Amino acid sequence: MRFGVVGTGMMGCEHLRNLQALPDAEIIAVADPDADSRAWAELALGEEHGAAVLTDHRELFAVAELDAVIIASPNHTHAPVLAELFDMRPDLAVLVEKPLCTTVVDCQRVADAAATRPGLVWVGLEYRYMPPVARFLAELHAAGTLQTIFVREHRFPFLPKVGNWNRFNRYTGGTLVEKCCHFFDLMRLAARADPVRVFATGGQSVNHLDEVYDGETPDILDHAFVVVDFANGVRGCLDLCMFAENSRNEQELVAVGDAGKIEAFVTEGTVHVGVRGSATRDEIDASFDERVNYEGFHHGASYLELLAFVAAVESGAPPEVTVADGLWSVAMGAAAHESIDTGTTITLAL
Repeated sequence: MRFGVVGTGMMGCEHLRNLQALPDAEIIAVADPDADSRAWAELALGEEHGAAVLTDHRELFAVAELDAVIIASPNHTHAPVLAELFDMRPDLAVLVEKPLCTTVVDCQRVADAAATRPGLVWVGLEYRYMPPVARFLAELHAAGTLQTIFVREHRFPFLPKVGNWNRFNRYTGGTLVEKCCHFFDLMRLAARADPVRVFATGGQSVNHLDEVYDGETPDILDHAFVVVDFANGVRGCLDLCMFAENSRNEQELVAVGDAGKIEAFVTEGTVHVGVRGSATRDEIDASFDERVNYEGFHHGASYLELLAFVAAVESGAPPEVTVADGLWSVAMGAAAHESIDTGTTITLAL
């Protein structure tokens, strides 16, 4: 498959490295308006790469040889870039990085447009493909009928990005959209139901308060608790703290059902399965998937995601991570932000 990549910052270059390790994938072109980002792409591609390095994504869309495009530009650019892609090249398969867009309205517009085009659209919620998370999801049956799902992320602050775009809600969608769409996607996937109510509390207490960009102090949240009720009675909870560097285990997932409890310690790569009434608990090493040729971030999740993406395009199968999945993950984060702002419970109905 012949790929183009739009946006060659941190995640775009990660995709370049994954594509280079992927069997039968060729990088035809990359595009980014930022000179530093293009230089990073050149480094990631290597000295004799042969790909066109462009400044405008529309130039990339015009490259006739392309089979698929990865959109890894800043969050707030996803909606306009996708609109132009859908108009110029309705045939191309596309993987758009999370979040799908920064607002629910933009996500709905993308969903409507995607429904009328032949090219596959896949949303890059790659946490599903992390080996510890994938094993956690595969073991959920041992918990019986799921009742609650809990996600904890205690981590370092947001990393610097080009132009500091990830310091402001208007460019990211807010922390609970930018970062936590992954976790809301996993909650919904585990619950096997759509969310109906969201209540959240949170704020900005520690991070980025001493930073100023063009006269503005960043406004992104650095901690939150979010409770989600799903249509089938499952309850979810997110505990996020982004000033907790050097935590023993950065990310944890816990699912409890009427028959048992499943825990995933993502950083360590272990999954624990405990069944009610049993005196033992199984500990499973799920730190690595032998199919991974380039591990990169998140236990090789992006590589495994691209394997699945290529297989779907080549076989004509539907995407495993749909535009609807992307829309719901953004809607849950947006509802959490609205709940924090208003102090009320937000009802969801899409």
